[in-house]
Amino acid sequence: MIPLSVLDLAFITEGSSAAEALHRSADLARHAESLGFQRFWLAEHHSMPGIASAATAVVIGYVAGATKTIRVGAGGIMLPNHAPLAVAEAFGTLESLYPGRIDLGLGRAPGSDQATMRALRRDPTSADRFPQDVVELLRYFEKPQPGQTVFAVPGAGLTVPVWLLGSSLFSAHLAAIMGLPFAFASHFAPDLMEDALALYRERFEPSERLQSPYAMLGVNAVIGETNAKAQQAATSLQQHFIALRQGRPTTFPAPRPVSWNGQEQRLLDSTLRHTFVGTAETVAQNISAFVERYRPDELLIGAPLFSQEERRRTLRGIAHHLMGA
Repeated sequence: MIPLSVLDLAFITEGSSAAEALHRSADLARHAESLGFQRFWLAEHHSMPGIASAATAVVIGYVAGATKTIRVGAGGIMLPNHAPLAVAEAFGTLESLYPGRIDLGLGRAPGSDQATMRALRRDPTSADRFPQDVVELLRYFEKPQPGQTVFAVPGAGLTVPVWLLGSSLFSAHLAAIMGLPFAFASHFAPDLMEDALALYRERFEPSERLQSPYAMLGVNAVIGETNAKAQQAATSLQQHFIALRQGRPTTFPAPRPVSWNGQEQRLLDSTLRHTFVGTAETVAQNISAFVERYRPDELLIGAPLFSQEERRRTLRGIAHHLMGA
């Protein structure tokens, strides 16, 4: 089996707090580490009542400090929200504290709405400068040149793996021509996954950072003691996703009986079609079939469940059936 990694959004569950969410993320990372997962990534989202990882670099530092060997990183930092120098300094600091364990994934989306973007002091055209900002950021990790007056401290001369993330062809093409590893958000935006994967591999140009293409795909997994219990647990993600798409984000809801209208059901069937729900055996079979069909180099697995024990059970089931843990 290819390397398996974990994506965590530090969900603030219904009736809990951000502090509890962050403690659960650290606990889940320790659990993933003990099971042999490759990396544990957190994502930047703003103005979302159900996600506690807005200050992503801070959360990465907390999780890295709570673990010993697993790689911890951003999946990702939304670069339009930040000055490249500030990102280089933050991740240079993390790499200095936890050498050889920090990843920096970069996204082009704002991770928020237009009003929040303005509150972050970024203008609506920030995403248009994404390629230039990536180039600038990469330079800050290089050794300073004679006469250079602006450089990242910490950061300059450090080896921080930089990934490009995306849900379209744009970042796939950019990652290819820049010779960077690429992660596709197929766990919630699968429509262009196959085209992006093919484009990335066909157009890839070797670089000092990466000699051959390396692509990671995202899926969700929800494991229950029975298929029926897993389907019930999966209603949390469904509620969360529908509320978000309807412009009314909430805390991560508890499982409950739901009834979707035709439009909502079609949305769930389309966007979450790479969400595998069932017993550990069923989910492991579906993940194996996904890997066999699409041939990613690595898989990034979200476990979007309300219960911490069910999150732990999901990772444990995947590790047992696919990694021999």
